[in-house]
Amino acid sequence: MDYKSMSVYQIWPRSFCDGNGDGIGDLEGIYAKLEYVASLGVDCIWFSPLYPSPNADFGYDIADYKDIHKDYGTLAQFKKVLDKAHSLGLKVIMDLVVNHSSDENVWFQKGIDPNSPYHDYYFWRKGRGKNGKRPPNNWLSLIDGGAWERNEKTGEYYLHVFAKKQPDLNMDNPRVRNEVKDIMRFWLNMGVDGFREDVITLISKKEGLPNGFPLPAATGMEHYFNGLHVKEYLREFKEDVLDKYDCFVVGEAPMMKPDTALEYIDEKHKTLDLMFHFQHMEADCFLMDFLHTKFNLRKMKKAFSAWQKKLDGKAWNTLYIENHDHPRIVSRYGSEKYRVQSAKMLASMYLLQKGTPFIYQGQEIGMTNIDLDADKFIDIFAKNNSAVFKKLHFSQKWIDRMVKLSCRDNARTPMQWDASENAGFTTGTPWFYVNPNYTEINVKAQEDDPDSVLNFYRKLLAFRKENEVIREGKYKEYCKKSKYIYAYERVWGNVRLLTVNSFTAKGVRFEAPKGYDLEEGELIFQNYAKTPIVNNGFMLRPYETRTYLFHRS
Repeated sequence: MDYKSMSVYQIWPRSFCDGNGDGIGDLEGIYAKLEYVASLGVDCIWFSPLYPSPNADFGYDIADYKDIHKDYGTLAQFKKVLDKAHSLGLKVIMDLVVNHSSDENVWFQKGIDPNSPYHDYYFWRKGRGKNGKRPPNNWLSLIDGGAWERNEKTGEYYLHVFAKKQPDLNMDNPRVRNEVKDIMRFWLNMGVDGFREDVITLISKKEGLPNGFPLPAATGMEHYFNGLHVKEYLREFKEDVLDKYDCFVVGEAPMMKPDTALEYIDEKHKTLDLMFHFQHMEADCFLMDFLHTKFNLRKMKKAFSAWQKKLDGKAWNTLYIENHDHPRIVSRYGSEKYRVQSAKMLASMYLLQKGTPFIYQGQEIGMTNIDLDADKFIDIFAKNNSAVFKKLHFSQKWIDRMVKLSCRDNARTPMQWDASENAGFTTGTPWFYVNPNYTEINVKAQEDDPDSVLNFYRKLLAFRKENEVIREGKYKEYCKKSKYIYAYERVWGNVRLLTVNSFTAKGVRFEAPKGYDLEEGELIFQNYAKTPIVNNGFMLRPYETRTYLFHRS
């Protein structure tokens, strides 16, 4: 499958469109909006989990891998959506979450019994100490304190590197790997076109589950990040199942760097087709969004450029700046005061790079974070991190600020379709707060406006399809030391593209790089009215973007 020519649109089903009026997005609503998705110029839809789940982590805790959550519909409705998407020329990939399941999954429920064959589907261990009431090792969860939960009935502990309702699957057990392969076949046989594999580089834990390094905290991550057998297991999935279908797979890889990524996605020996990493998203945080820091454009540029340069000619890149796990990008790296300008600038900044782009629902209209009191957010990650930092004696004021800045609920507010009640998302009571700015920011208001954020995205996506320089062009960064400008070129044959992006509300001058005469270029994308070029340069206005196309004779 030619994933290199695709653009992908991510749907977080619960907040996309409600078709039955119960306040929750569903497959009926998605079905009604598929023409809209196709109109963007994308080629593929990625569905966040649609499976039955108790929703401890809104679908990323799966109770049944071969069915559809009743809130969203039925398998028959999913097949209806799938068939219509295909008729519109849209591929469909599913979220596959196999590092862990829900504790309400039948495997886990049966596996509580030490004598059950399902017991070894998970990591069950006896506790330490005289009464066995100390956890088996010193690992910390990445989401809610300790990584072990004790079952009072059996006295054993189970491992969960995420929330306690997300027990880790034991991928060392061949039966578990066969279950994963069976799940893949189920959906591929139905007609889906691949998978986005959640935190897939964490699935191999070190034998014996030894203690983690004690400083700064014994997370144990060194014993399962890019674990010993992970590539072996991924190759098994690929050779036994995936290679037998016309499909593609993108793996999510926390704390990944390009040199290590090549061990997974190098064209010569790849186990994954594409990889999501988070390095560029660390421009305003330390390791995770909750640990917010001042935005550093140089850090972002360095990450983008490293992935562009190190993967060039060896592997294919993914491009994203927003998804269900991050706050809205306009509020994060742009400016709500200059919302339209910064939304367009951010779009140009990443969509003109080399790779397969992913666009998250609402990103294409410039949706922003919601202004709520911290205690109104419901995301488990925010709640659990708040509790952890409270135990560490951080002030409530600091904790509340981190929640408002970083909470994933900011990206999970209902999609803003029009200016009617509840943003046209539902005729009922929305499951979560609708951002009050929906009367201004919505799809309907932008559809017929040629200068809207929505139509800017459409133009960029159309340009990507039509111009080989975007798919194949070499990348070179300029203004590397600038704290305010991100500029780079793409070169392919006789075609050169130069894009210049301002990350500040201040005026800042851009000087054309050596070898460029801006008067000879065609200004193809901009978010302000054209201004004169003076001495082969110009003043960038707040969050301005300009992209020039040059043709050599």
